[in-house]
Formats: sequence, C-alpha cells, structure tokens
Amino acid sequence: MANPKILILTGDAAESLEVMYPYQRLREEGYDVHIAAPSRKKLHFVVHDFEPGYDTYTEKPGYSWEADVAFSDVHPEDYAALVIPGGRAPEYIRNDADCQKIIRHFFEQERPVAHLCHASLTLIPAGVLKGRRTAAYPALEPDVRGAGAEYVDSAAVVDGVMVSARAWPDHPSWMREFVTILRKKAPIEKKTMVAG
Repeated sequence: MANPKILILTGDAAESLEVMYPYQRLREEGYDVHIAAPSRKKLHFVVHDFEPGYDTYTEKPGYSWEADVAFSDVHPEDYAALVIPGGRAPEYIRNDADCQKIIRHFFEQERPVAHLCHASLTLIPAGVLKGRRTAAYPALEPDVRGAGAEYVDSAAVVDGVMVSARAWPDHPSWMREFVTILRKKAPIEKKTMVAG
C-alpha cells in the first residue's frame, strides 16, 4: 500500500525555507510530498531576511525547484493533507481559481492543513478563515481580522486540523503540531523487518 500523499501549494517567490523545510520534514516522516504551482515548471524561491536600517524584510534569490503538478491538474481527493508556505507566492496564487478550489476541498473534507506566514492570503479568497483562530505574519493581522478570523500571535496555532504559524522561525513548533495530527488522521504504514 502506498504512503499517504501531501500537497504543497506554492509558486515563484515563495520563501525557500518555508517550502523546503516542510517538504523534507514530511518526506522524512514517510509521506509522498508533491509540489503544485500555477504551472508545471522550475520555480524560483526567495530568501527573506532582516537587515539593519530596513523597516521591513529584504528579498534575495533562493533555491530553484521543479513543481510536480499544475493546480489545474491536481485531484485534491488524492491527498491526505495540504501545506501552504509563505513568501510572495500567496499574493498571486490566491487569485487562481484552481488554487481556491483545492483549498476549499481540504477544508470541506476536514483534512489537515498547515499554513504559515503570508499563506493566509490564499485562505481569505477561498472563504475558509471566517470563525477560525490562526497565526500569520504579524503584518497580516488586519487581513486575518477582516476575513472574520481571530489573529493569534503564536508559534503554532491549532484550530481543529488546521495548524498555522507566523514565519519560518516557528518551524519546529508548527511541524511538530502538524505531524501529530497527521499521525492520527493519515498514518504511515510501518513496514516490519523480517530477520533472514
């Protein structure tokens, strides 16, 4: 039997750490992880950091990575869980009708969803945040509240099967909570070794 699949929704200018950390952590756990983007192509991620003298973060080129599938070709019912990283990608993927459809599917089916940083921008037009508790990048507090959600300034916020966080420094808490949910909702079948 194949291991459960997890879908990551992202695009160009996603935060490198916020894509690669959950991608590798969930593969380490044993999940089959696929990256979906507006089109199947080589994506160009970025690195956001803070520099003295800047009132906001700076942006530098990050890793490049192939998208496994285009949003329009995703069959969300094939996936046990969803991860949405931050960076600038959420600013534009949120306008993609297929991206919104995928997000709504996971919330309607009550499947685990992990998002952090600017990823809440994708949840707002999909109409899934109202009445929920969520973390996000602190500058997005007005957006989260405007969508009818409660903004929580915390490293990992669990609301049902949704786990959110503020940004990549929260990775350990964020993924710890998400993996705990996955182990219950989408367990990996452990193979037994037979001595020969």
